[in-house]
Amino acid sequence: MSEDHKKTLQTQLWNIANTLRGKMGADEFRDYILGFIFYKYLSERMHLFADEILKHDGIQFDQLDDTTKQGQEMLAAIKEEAIERLGYFLKPTELFHKVAEKGAQKTDNFILEDLTAVLKHIESSTMGHASEDDFEGLFEDLDLGSSKLGKTENQKNELIAKVLAHLDKIDFRLADTEADVLGDAYEYLIGQFASGAGKKAGEFYTPQEVSTILAKIVTTGKKKLKSVYDPTCGSASLLLRVAKEVKDVGHFYGQEMNPTTYNLARMNMILHGVHYQRFDLKNEDTLEHPAPEHADLRFDAIVANPPFSANWSASAIHENDDRFSAYGKLAPKTKADFAFVQHMVHHLDNGATMACVLPHGVLFRGAAEGHIRKYLIEDCNYLDAVIGLPPNIFFGTGIPTCILVLKKQRENPDDILFIDASLGFEKVGNQNYLRPEHVERIVSTYRKREGIEKFSQVAELSEVEENDFNLNIPRYVDTFDEEEAVDLNEVAGKLAALEEDMGDTDKVIAGFCAELEIKAPF
Repeated sequence: MSEDHKKTLQTQLWNIANTLRGKMGADEFRDYILGFIFYKYLSERMHLFADEILKHDGIQFDQLDDTTKQGQEMLAAIKEEAIERLGYFLKPTELFHKVAEKGAQKTDNFILEDLTAVLKHIESSTMGHASEDDFEGLFEDLDLGSSKLGKTENQKNELIAKVLAHLDKIDFRLADTEADVLGDAYEYLIGQFASGAGKKAGEFYTPQEVSTILAKIVTTGKKKLKSVYDPTCGSASLLLRVAKEVKDVGHFYGQEMNPTTYNLARMNMILHGVHYQRFDLKNEDTLEHPAPEHADLRFDAIVANPPFSANWSASAIHENDDRFSAYGKLAPKTKADFAFVQHMVHHLDNGATMACVLPHGVLFRGAAEGHIRKYLIEDCNYLDAVIGLPPNIFFGTGIPTCILVLKKQRENPDDILFIDASLGFEKVGNQNYLRPEHVERIVSTYRKREGIEKFSQVAELSEVEENDFNLNIPRYVDTFDEEEAVDLNEVAGKLAALEEDMGDTDKVIAGFCAELEIKAPF
């Protein structure tokens, strides 16, 4: 699959998304367009799957007649196998292109009721089966009765039919199993929506370059992972990015508090070809209500971009929670950053690596946070590296951030690597971006664990202790550029010459003034 086709598909989908742009906010029309793309994907996947089963019968799935006994028997057999293999089922009449074709007719083209019924049936087809939790409520954000789609039912129908008709013309090329062009296009759209969503973007999106750094770090030295976990998984882009760095990931785990974002994450997983039995995402507050199904699990890799300095209860009940009890103190109510770190450390397997993005304050803030930081370094010796990132690389916030890398069995137990990558970026408009060369330098330095002048330093634990476990990066990486020494004798000589030149100029001006018979200005 060519890079040109990938870019073409991205452009086509974004243009279709803009059909809805004037009707609602970025976060709202995102839910519609991504939902319709997902419906088309499920439909085409169902069609391909059923056609393969029917190959020897010389008939295609959308030609089956469910009014005949033979057609009903064939559909029943296909349904059973589809739910087992795909996790869901669609009838031939429910396929995307059938609904889109009806909407494009000049008469008898009202599809809103049909479309609502189809989306509900996709979910209901999974009930009582292993895939039920992974499909339940997936389309709940597609409110086809919303007044934002139009004032009248006919106006709403006209807009939706127009969007479906445009999508119907696009070939997702799902038969090409070697490429993940649609998955990449979906990620592209999520990124585009994030750039227009302001502060809300942080709820569902981590910039791809940051995701790449985290993914490369946690997969260093590994070709396969049994499991990867993200406790604040957003749209699941981080989890999926990890999968791009290894040959195989056995299982994906995550938790997301926002219901809409949780739906987006499950769609994203399925669109990237992750079988429903290989991912386990939960919709709840990770700190207050961690998934019981994950409680006893330990993961090969953990990545996260938690909400910066979020509020949480810091309730006394957590003092007896295995995730926090050993530290003796809880993270502050108004700064849950270290609570997320403690949660992740609890789920980190021996020999595994976790990497998470946090605000710079976690490096030096005192009180309870200083106590937790000291415990992680002095008592546990889990902190492996601290990486400072540039400011303004996240949508919705301009604050500088850092990456903490932690391991339970460190290969270098006597030191901590500090990297100051705060100056390595390209400014485009009001946003700063990490380019591939910036990402490569960070990852390469981490993997080689080398000291580079004004960029990185391997600090002995004793030095960190001397700094009272303050991790502020300038304490360890000296990026100060000394000003060039000034030769005062040379400066004095230049001033004297300048004074002489000014005297000569004054004489010339005085001469001109005498000729004009006016008073000189000095």
